Order: sequence, then C-alpha cells, then structure tokens
Amino acid sequence: MRYDLTDLKLFVAVADAGNLSRGAAGCHLAPSSASHRIARLEEAFGTPMLIREARGVRLTAAGEVLRDGARHTLARLEQLHADLAPFASGVRGQVSVWANTNATNIFLPEDLADYLHDHPHVRVTLKEAASPDIVHAVAQGEAQIGVVASDVSTGALQVAPYRHDRLVLVVPPGDALGSRARVRFAEVVNAPFVALHAGTGIHTFLMNKATELGHHLDVRIQVHGFDAVIGMVAAGVGYALVPHSSVQRSRRPHQVVTLALEDDWARRDLRLLVRDAATLNAHARALFERLSRGVAHHSASR
Repeated sequence: MRYDLTDLKLFVAVADAGNLSRGAAGCHLAPSSASHRIARLEEAFGTPMLIREARGVRLTAAGEVLRDGARHTLARLEQLHADLAPFASGVRGQVSVWANTNATNIFLPEDLADYLHDHPHVRVTLKEAASPDIVHAVAQGEAQIGVVASDVSTGALQVAPYRHDRLVLVVPPGDALGSRARVRFAEVVNAPFVALHAGTGIHTFLMNKATELGHHLDVRIQVHGFDAVIGMVAAGVGYALVPHSSVQRSRRPHQVVTLALEDDWARRDLRLLVRDAATLNAHARALFERLSRGVAHHSASR
C-alpha cells in the first residue's frame, strides 16, 4: 500500500473540513496535490473514500473507518514522540505504574513526587485502572509496578504491602446518623448514595457488597474524585462510602460526619505488585523498594 503519514493527515483534515480545498490548505498543500493524494489512498484501499458534491465532500462508510483509524494512528504517533522526547533531554530511564483509584488520588502523588525529586532523570507514567486490570497488566509486562486493593487475587505475582486504609461512611451534617460512631453497611444500603463513576474499583466493590445483601445501591449521582464525592455528601445529596484517607485529605473534612464501618470488609489495605523484583530495571526497583517501605513508615508515624 503506497501512502504515507501526510496522506493520513490530509484525509483527516479534509474529513473535518468537509471540503478538499480547505483541508488541503490546512496541510499546506495545493488542491491538485491533495486530490492526487486522496486518489492514491482510494487506490491503495480499493474503494472510494469521499463523495464529491457541489459544495464539498462527504465520507463514504469506508471513509469514516479510514478517518477514525487515521486519527488513532496519528494520536499514537504523537504519543510515541512524547514518550521519546525526554530521552533527548537527558532522561535515562522510565517506570510504568498502574494503580487503583485510592492509590492514584490519595497516596501516590506525594510518594511519586518524592521519588522524582530524588531521581530527576527518570520519567514515571502512571495509569489509573481497576485492580483486576492492574494484575493483568503487571502479569503481561505492560506495567512494571501495580498498586491494588488487598482483596484482589494476584496469582503468581510478587506482593508487598503499601498502605493501610479502611472504608468509612460519610453523611451530611445534621443527618440522623450523625450522632453515632459506627454503622453496618446493611443499615444504610437502602439510602441514596454518591459514588465514583462506574468502572472504578471502589464503585464495583460497593455494588457487589450491596448485591450480596440482596439490594441494588441507589446511586443518585456519580462523580470523578473523592473530593467531589465528599462535596456532594456535604451538600446533602446522599451518603458515601470512601477511604478514610480521602476524608483526612479532603478540602472539606469538617463539612461531613464520618462513621466507622463495622463490616469486616471495610479494611482496604493496598498492595504493590511486580512480576519479579529481581528482574526490574534499576529505576523501577528503586521505586518499588521505596514504596514498599512506605507502610512501615506511615504506620510508625501514626
């Protein structure tokens, strides 16, 4: 197939503009050259990509597939340039970390900042994901280090403790439960709730716990981030189950009432995962060792 990146960029520009001349101008090409390149694309794939009309062009079904695929390819290429660019400016290593919502939002920002301060020539890529996906990514070598909840099966991966945490119930100020110190999930499972978006590990976990009790959790609103959850509770939208650490670090911890959960599953410790610590590169091993020391340090400082 005889086409290049310029052809793909041109096709996306023409598709977005709905006009061959405007798309060509956006790529700094003459209309005649652009027309030739589009024809070459159509010849390469053996099917028309554009329908020429009096006022412009529109995509065929094949053209829509090409447009979407070209966008994806160009985006991946831009990411590749972004990934490689730091090496030209002195970066000597890269570490990939996948972590669940709790670790990503609460614990890792400070820990990774400290690590990067001490290792200025290392770049860390951090991806937030559900714990089962993190286990798979580490097992397949897509991630060098994973951070997951303690209740997730980790197979043959090497595991180290990271942080201790627990789920708590937060309720609006003035709520009837506000005078209590403790509660069981079964007592509030029928109440309206605020939650993180579906797909996050904690959302799935809470839905499953409600199902075990024979109920479907009444989620009134889903938001991004624990601070937004706590803000919605403070405004009276509903209750929420969140990690205790998220309340401690919230911008509004005194605007909600926090109750301990008596359920055994409320303890939500975090663990580190690697395939084999001995085979990690020096930068990843240094980060893994630093993170694995965190649980002892923070337990001692309490």
